[in-house]
Order: sequence, then C-alpha cells, then structure tokens
Amino acid sequence: MSAPRLRATPLPGIGVQYDLETREHRQLSVVAHRDGARTVNVYRSDDPDSCAQSLKLTGSEAGALIDALKPSHHSASLLYTTDLGLVAERIEVSATSRWNGRVLGETRMRTDTGASVVAVLRRAEAIPSPAPDFRLAGGDTLIVIGTREGVDAAAAILGRE
Repeated sequence: MSAPRLRATPLPGIGVQYDLETREHRQLSVVAHRDGARTVNVYRSDDPDSCAQSLKLTGSEAGALIDALKPSHHSASLLYTTDLGLVAERIEVSATSRWNGRVLGETRMRTDTGASVVAVLRRAEAIPSPAPDFRLAGGDTLIVIGTREGVDAAAAILGRE
C-alpha cells in the first residue's frame, strides 16, 4: 500500500485546506484556520464532492484530537515523555481563572511545583520562554514541563478560579 498523499491548498484570508484520500477511497479534508480552529470534513462515498459531515473544532479540541490519533497517546494534553521522568503538557488558562490578567510570576508555579512554563500559545502566536512579568490571558495555552507530579500541581494552580 502506498503512503497516503496529503494535498495542501492555500485559502487566502482563511488558512490552508488539507485533502486526503483514504485507502477505502473516502475523501477527507481539514481546513486549518488562521485563528487555530480546524474544520474536519468527511465526504460522501457515493459522491466525493458532497460533504456528508462537517465538524468545527477549536484549537484546543484540534490539539486533543491530534494527541488521540497518535499511537503514543496517554493524555489529551500530554506532549512528550522521556526516560528522565519528565513530561510536557498543554494547560489552558480559562477566562474564569484567577490568573487571567495577572503575571506569570504571581503563580509561583516554578517555586512551588518545580515545573516550568516553556512557551505560551496565544491565538495563532507562540511566545517562547515567557518571563515572570508575562501577563496571562484567558484562552492562553501554557506548555509546561516537569515531573508528572509537578505538572499536575501546576495544572491545579492554573485551574484555580
């Protein structure tokens, strides 16, 4: 069986559409919107030009789906595990979080948990190595690395309302 071919089509002002034909000759497409959202489309088997199902996902939902499709899936937000016992995970700051609008250093996350924020994903932008004076916002996704216990404790801190 040959490798699946993924065709990318730029959609000016919207993003990029990726089209895939499965081994069963089913047509799938994913529209990667500039804001991080994704639209997954499945086309009818009897008419590959007719969409049978369309599902719009937020950036966080798309990330969770990507993680679930990976063979090493353990958690919807788990990014990487090493033999050193470290994990990296995505943790979202909700709009109702007590940290919405406050600076990262106020969380005392690294001091209290040993886990570090290595990047913040905000809309379609990645902010690497945010400083303690970085102001958090609802909807931010923090990439946190540490021990399993430390990352879990960091998630508990960030989840406080």
